[in-house]
Amino acid sequence: MRFSRADERAAPVTTTFPEGAHRARATQFEPSIQGLRGLAALSVLLVHLYDMPMLAGFLPAVPSWLNAIVGTFGRGVEVFFMISGYLIPASLVRHKLISKFFYDRCLRILPVFVTFHLILFAIGPLVGYKFFKDIDALNYLKIFFANLLFLPDILNLPLGQQNAWTLTYEWAFYIWFAVAFYFASRSRPITALVVVAGCAAMFYFPITAYFLIGLVLGAIELRIRARGLPGLIFSVACLALMYGMMEYVHPFAGLIPAFFLFSTVLNPASAIAQLLSKAAPQFVGKISYSLYLVHPFALYPLQVIGSKLVAHGYSPWAVWPMFVIVGLPLSFVASTMTYELIEVRMRHAIAALLGNSKRGSLAEARND
Repeated sequence: MRFSRADERAAPVTTTFPEGAHRARATQFEPSIQGLRGLAALSVLLVHLYDMPMLAGFLPAVPSWLNAIVGTFGRGVEVFFMISGYLIPASLVRHKLISKFFYDRCLRILPVFVTFHLILFAIGPLVGYKFFKDIDALNYLKIFFANLLFLPDILNLPLGQQNAWTLTYEWAFYIWFAVAFYFASRSRPITALVVVAGCAAMFYFPITAYFLIGLVLGAIELRIRARGLPGLIFSVACLALMYGMMEYVHPFAGLIPAFFLFSTVLNPASAIAQLLSKAAPQFVGKISYSLYLVHPFALYPLQVIGSKLVAHGYSPWAVWPMFVIVGLPLSFVASTMTYELIEVRMRHAIAALLGNSKRGSLAEARND
């Protein structure tokens, strides 16, 4: 295991937005990024296979060490932030125009999100889902539009889709970097002010620091070549340490292992990159956005059934394993269908309707 440049030759370090490493990566597909995205989504799914039964009252008494380990899996969301920090600069460079960049971001994120947003707000009141119980029309509209605009946390309103809170951070990062990108060649004082504002925000929202890891490793070509079994152990240890430090110490405490982890993932020669580039991680990475948003919808009926079974006297040790055994494949089936029907077909239909079918198809050949 040792440090190397991505191409094993000296490469210049880039500090400006529109040149250098970001330009070189503008159309490059990196399989390890796809696999890492799948790993992040899978870790969030696994923690919900644990948390949802706990909230519904049918999680059996488990050892404290298991509770401590599983509790860290939710930190997969920060892995998504690292990936965005790495990819967004290259995406802006490729699009050249900020308007085109946001067009593709909307086309990437909104079809799945809006579809399930409408489903939730249409069916939620009928089944008495969470905050819909006894809700009046005014509050319904307020929560509807707050969630549609990714503002429920900011306005202190109930969150609709369980995992959509991270999209607020994603959109904030897109806007922040787009503003910095715009002023980088126009006004150094304004650019500096935008950068300082972003750094200040990290202290109020520490998890946003993980965007910075992607930004740094996108601007410099420093990579860790962690080969073979020792290299794989090193990468897995970095992942575990990142999750644990974030969950039980402070988000900033996980930045160093996260940096080392992401640096090994970005080196195609590393053991973790080669593992993440295999067929199964690639498939999970391909459907990861749908998997991330959709699996709570797939698991919710099972959560209700599990709660009723325990209320009728069934043992949690029987109910919880069945919840996992049924819920895991069901989540993948629902997510695969969502990917094919919405992320691919609906997305292409929208792009074609707007006269941009080529752009919609090209996006699938890249990591973003």
